[in-house]
Amino acid sequence: MEPSLDRARAAALAARFPQISLLVVGDLMLDQYLWGGVTRISPEAPVPVVRLERESFRLGGAGNVVNNLVALGARAVPAGVRGDDRHGDLLEKFCRDSGIPTQALVTAPGRPTTVKTRVIAHNQQVVRVDHEVDGPLEAAVAEELAHRVMESLSAAQGLVVSDYDKGGISQDLLSALLPEAARRNLPIVVDPKVRLIRHYRPATVVTPNAREAMEATGMPARTDEEFEAVGRRLLGLLGCPYVLITRGERGMLLLKKDGPSDAIPAAAREVFDVTGAGDTVAATLALALAAGATMEEAAILSNRAAGVVVGKVGAATLTVQELLNATEG
Repeated sequence: MEPSLDRARAAALAARFPQISLLVVGDLMLDQYLWGGVTRISPEAPVPVVRLERESFRLGGAGNVVNNLVALGARAVPAGVRGDDRHGDLLEKFCRDSGIPTQALVTAPGRPTTVKTRVIAHNQQVVRVDHEVDGPLEAAVAEELAHRVMESLSAAQGLVVSDYDKGGISQDLLSALLPEAARRNLPIVVDPKVRLIRHYRPATVVTPNAREAMEATGMPARTDEEFEAVGRRLLGLLGCPYVLITRGERGMLLLKKDGPSDAIPAAAREVFDVTGAGDTVAATLALALAAGATMEEAAILSNRAAGVVVGKVGAATLTVQELLNATEG
């Protein structure tokens, strides 16, 4: 079964985006891009030599969810840790310069800000270097983060948990945050990692990619029928009403606790870079739900949004106009 959404309905939902504030809890990081060109292969090893032309930074990880929400006209409050270092200062400066609230950012002494450095040559990624510590947060830092998260929840119309498995999300934090968000009847969207898969509850919808879904259930899948079985197993493990499995060029599969599944074909015309597409899905899904969309409508919008950003280089965002242009009908 394939759900539908026309442009008029999409426009009505998008008109509500500026009135919505979402709390984004997760692993904040910086994306660093080193841009250049390749004219020769290194004599030291069979690798390209990239002549650096420019450098750029942007918010990454859970910060890219924030970027997507802001680009779509909503207000987003990031909650997570930054290091006591120059990259942490830069991360916070980016937020302040963009009008993004910083009250839920917690500095972790002695822990570096997570930085993903991508070398881009001729608009193609050559290599990525990660600078990170992904162990658990120190007790005092975790306690302060939980305190700020719970304070920030009171002004939110929805919650996104963006888990990159870098230590910012813990079982204790989830067990305090998710029941309170559910008590407030907020839509809860979780972009998961397998390590904590049984602890994302209660949630409205969990959005694993195909690999994460298979790892979480221990079930290999290739066909639509096999992914249907994986999704049903996940619904049982998570106890949530919806699971949305993202499958790249094969689109999405929306599983419902009380109803048939929906297959949503991929929306991308040209795939250039899949970096950050999952962030776009989580952001658009949560924003649409907070605006009053049904789960089916929200899934279609998030699929359309992902189809736009994978046609761009790096962890990209999109505007409301681009989203509406990508909506059929």
